[in-house]
Amino acid sequence: MIVAALIIVLALSLLIIRIATVALAFTGLSEELARFQTQSAFFGVGFTTKESEAITSHPVRRRIISVLMILGHAVFATAVSTMILSFMDKQNILARLLYIAAGVLILWIVFTREWVNRKLLRLISLALRRWTTLNVRDYSSLLHLASRYSVTETLVQPKDWVADKTLGQLDLTREGVLVLGVQKPDGTYIGAPTGRTQIAEKDTMILYGRQEALAELDRRRTGLRGDSAHEKAIAQQKVVVKEQTKQEREQERIRKLEQNQASPD
Repeated sequence: MIVAALIIVLALSLLIIRIATVALAFTGLSEELARFQTQSAFFGVGFTTKESEAITSHPVRRRIISVLMILGHAVFATAVSTMILSFMDKQNILARLLYIAAGVLILWIVFTREWVNRKLLRLISLALRRWTTLNVRDYSSLLHLASRYSVTETLVQPKDWVADKTLGQLDLTREGVLVLGVQKPDGTYIGAPTGRTQIAEKDTMILYGRQEALAELDRRRTGLRGDSAHEKAIAQQKVVVKEQTKQEREQERIRKLEQNQASPD
């Protein structure tokens, strides 16, 4: 029973981290940066100065991190006390260790599966929108015109696919991703950048598009796989555009039908 309680505590910890990651991503942080900030706060390891400013200067992010730090301490205390109780009984210690190891392995397998993460992302996003006012309080909600679209910040790393290319070479618009601005490491901000704008390491790109497209772009690395992912994203965007065009035509047909019904004979 105590071993099961410990596994449940670990599962709740992973779920809390995932929820906080999605919540921070709603405030405009990239998925990678949001995940790092969440893990740092939950385990109490702190941030660098620049990352601390990104949190403390934003009221919504600051509130999320504060709650996360409290939950992190509570979960740690619960886990430690559960471990102590588990090993007070010296009988079957090896069996309990094996159960704990098996439970941790199962949790790791489950939470590292891509389809599980997609399901969790969808459920957490729906829950946050339904039972919180997070999007309303954040600037990104101004462009969050549909549940599938959002604004995010992406910090360019050395091996990222977008690094050392111009926006013209990246051709992100064909993926359905708009570059709203680029923040340079020295603080220079380029608003409404053109195709000649060069994207370099340590730049911060402010992007708008479908959430799944932005998340994939944030994970994309340089090389042939990155180029292949770019082509795949373009193909996916064509499907999205086709579906949107179909919906627009249907709406136009309904509008004309309603006008004809409303007009006098």
